Amino acid sequence: MPLSQWLVLRRHPEFFKLWSGQAISSFGSAITTVALPLAAVVVLHASPVQMGVLLASTTLPHLLFGLVAGVGVDRLPRKSILVGTDVGRCLLLATIPILGVLGELRIEQLYAVAFLTGTMTLFFETASMSLLPALVDRDNLIHANGAMILNTSVASTAGPALAGGLVQVLTAPLAIAFDAASFLLSAVCSFVIELQPASRSATGRGRVRLWAEIVEGLRVVFADRVLSPIAVSAAIGAMAGAIQGALVVLYLARDLHLSPAFVGLAVAASGVGSVVGALLAPPYSVRLGPGPAYITGQMLASLAGLFLAAARGPLTVVMLFVVVGRLVAGLGPPLYAVPQRTLRQALVPDQLLGRANATWRFLVFGAQPLGSLLGGVLGATVGLRAALVLGSVGILFAVAWAIRSPLRSLRQIPA
Repeated sequence: MPLSQWLVLRRHPEFFKLWSGQAISSFGSAITTVALPLAAVVVLHASPVQMGVLLASTTLPHLLFGLVAGVGVDRLPRKSILVGTDVGRCLLLATIPILGVLGELRIEQLYAVAFLTGTMTLFFETASMSLLPALVDRDNLIHANGAMILNTSVASTAGPALAGGLVQVLTAPLAIAFDAASFLLSAVCSFVIELQPASRSATGRGRVRLWAEIVEGLRVVFADRVLSPIAVSAAIGAMAGAIQGALVVLYLARDLHLSPAFVGLAVAASGVGSVVGALLAPPYSVRLGPGPAYITGQMLASLAGLFLAAARGPLTVVMLFVVVGRLVAGLGPPLYAVPQRTLRQALVPDQLLGRANATWRFLVFGAQPLGSLLGGVLGATVGLRAALVLGSVGILFAVAWAIRSPLRSLRQIPA
């Protein structure tokens, strides 16, 4: 970990508690990312349609409750949300190994667990991002966000390998017990965070007021000359990136005829790129400024599909393009994620921050299922290689949107 991020952890003990809990639960969640679909496939012999429903169940809460989550995070104590959602996810996930041992596991239960844990994750992540500015001074927000993203990057790289071993030894349902335990530890870390009393108002809790608060959250994002282009650019980029994400493994295996071992190497390269990006993101944002850092990070991510589409010739040349493409795919997102998160936390008042973060998650995460569906249609109609190129063109369009905004010359976080 870079010295700047380590100093933030040392000097801000309450942030260290939040960071520690996220680090533990991130590794647990990375295990479930592999073990849950394996439980459906190996234990329950799920069909392709059932697997699609299972995957959709994890992201659907962002579309259904994304904006409402922001209101809840701004109304309720954020620390309580962190603890409550961690305990809830622990209990939900614990039902899978229990019913697996009893031989009573059903696909409908996996749907329910995926949907409910996805809902709690939505609330947890919104509350976590909204609580962070209360734990770290403004000058260290970039480094704190870099440390948080590093957690996710390391977990998503090492976690699947750990999950594979656990599933091999324990079976998929029992491996999920480790994720359940990780959320319990995360809840403890969140519980011991010490906060100053919050001053947010809790009046006007009727249905009419709910919609007024949702609109207020949308307005604080789209009325801001900096946050608005980031929101639009990020949503477009997320949809275009999802076009590629839905096709990468299929393209590597079917069009490039790579073996499972080489496909695994390509996936690992993306994880390595993500870790490197998380380490570089804070100094990169400080040196270039948050606006140019966001734009160039997104531009770098757009190259991933182009490298993959250019892979032709002997196996060594193909693998060179594939590995570089996947490295770039992992490297770009942390470089643009750190500045955009920091700008939101710095520019939005605390009493509106939950709604601003939820608005962003609604737009970005809500766009991804649409992009995945579009990717499937494009892959079937124009071919996988062309669809990857179109995905990169879409990300470049998002870059162009950001370039036409004040982000282009934003060298410092506005006061």
